[in-house]
Amino acid sequence: MKFWTIGAIGLAALAAIVGASYTSPEALLAVMVLAAAGVGIGWPHFLGIPAKKTLAVLIGLPGVGAAIAATYLPAPGFLDWTPAFMAAGVMAVFVMQLIRGTGQAQRLESTLGSCAGVLLSCLGAGWIACSRFVGVREMVLVAAISAAIALLAGLIRWPDRIVAPLGVVGAGLAGPLAGLVFSDIAVVPAAIVGVVVGAVLMSFRRLVILRGAPLGFAAALGMGLGPVSAVGSLAYFIDKLLIY
Repeated sequence: MKFWTIGAIGLAALAAIVGASYTSPEALLAVMVLAAAGVGIGWPHFLGIPAKKTLAVLIGLPGVGAAIAATYLPAPGFLDWTPAFMAAGVMAVFVMQLIRGTGQAQRLESTLGSCAGVLLSCLGAGWIACSRFVGVREMVLVAAISAAIALLAGLIRWPDRIVAPLGVVGAGLAGPLAGLVFSDIAVVPAAIVGVVVGAVLMSFRRLVILRGAPLGFAAALGMGLGPVSAVGSLAYFIDKLLIY
């Protein structure tokens, strides 16, 4: 269970995010809470580290908190509390590792990998900020379409030296096309969103290849949702810096 399952999970998450963003803030919040929980549950399984249940809570809860804050904080500070939730999650991971004591198996890998999971979980709040930003949801759609093209490219069982450029270029072209068709977003910002999103997702594909071992469903869940969460904050900051 590897690329197809991860790709299907990522595409389903993108579809849910886009659909919820055009439905209501509460629907998008529910989707991102589930995404944060999925990252929390799946990321320790992908890393293959011990104390999976405890780490699932420590990784998922900060993401849930960041999503709630991004939904209800007044504009323009949608992500003002996100760094605090990241810091709290990272500190909780370190405290947990201290409690485990020295000499425990994979202690360093568990600490570093779990901190990365906390960041991915919290970055999902960017989808909410992107949806709320000046009331324009088109960037959510542009980023999601670019990510979907990159995910589909990642399903191709070719070497990285071919698939990685293909995914980045495909996402970079899909962004401006989606912007022209579905919104009035300028070509250059949409292209930058596509290229950045494609590069991020292709780097996560490389992580799956380097892991080598077969993935269970929980591990695929974490790897499918993690990069999708990260894309939300990337789209929000590019939107904020280059468009408005």
